[in-house]
Amino acid sequence: MKVKEWLLACLFAVLTIVGAFIRIPLPVVPMTLQVLIVLLSGFVLGARYGMLSQVIYLLLGLSGLPVFSGGGGIGYIMSPTFGYLLSYPVAAYVVGVVNRKEVVTVLWYSVASFAGLTVIYTIGASALYFNLRFLTNNSIDCYQVLKLGVFPFVAIDALKALGAALLAKKLLPLLGRG
Repeated sequence: MKVKEWLLACLFAVLTIVGAFIRIPLPVVPMTLQVLIVLLSGFVLGARYGMLSQVIYLLLGLSGLPVFSGGGGIGYIMSPTFGYLLSYPVAAYVVGVVNRKEVVTVLWYSVASFAGLTVIYTIGASALYFNLRFLTNNSIDCYQVLKLGVFPFVAIDALKALGAALLAKKLLPLLGRG
């Protein structure tokens, strides 16, 4: 592995931390910039190193550093929102894989962004369902999980996904990657 890519992966891990603390208070969970940064990590670093950046972020948080928007530590695994964090490496990887095509249109970057966002919601909502249904013994159904963990955030996250696509369209040519 190359030192430059490792350093960039660490930089995106730090940017994800910063994104966790740029918050707009909303009921239940605050809105942060993490989704935007996760998607950008896949664009800028590619599948492998984008994923690495988010694995570094998760390891820092699970080691006890308060890098998640709600704190840190191994106990965070039991948090209802941990699935969303767990999805970040996969989402960055998917964005990097989808973006490997030689197509450099905003539409294609948007497809990559929304593929990553779909991963975040799929893994995050599934883990939320599992947590609420089995760990807390709550009789919640799938629709209630969507109402709680997806619907309130879709419009805002769609704007972040479009923002990531537009930023990628501008940034990648400057970095010699698009």
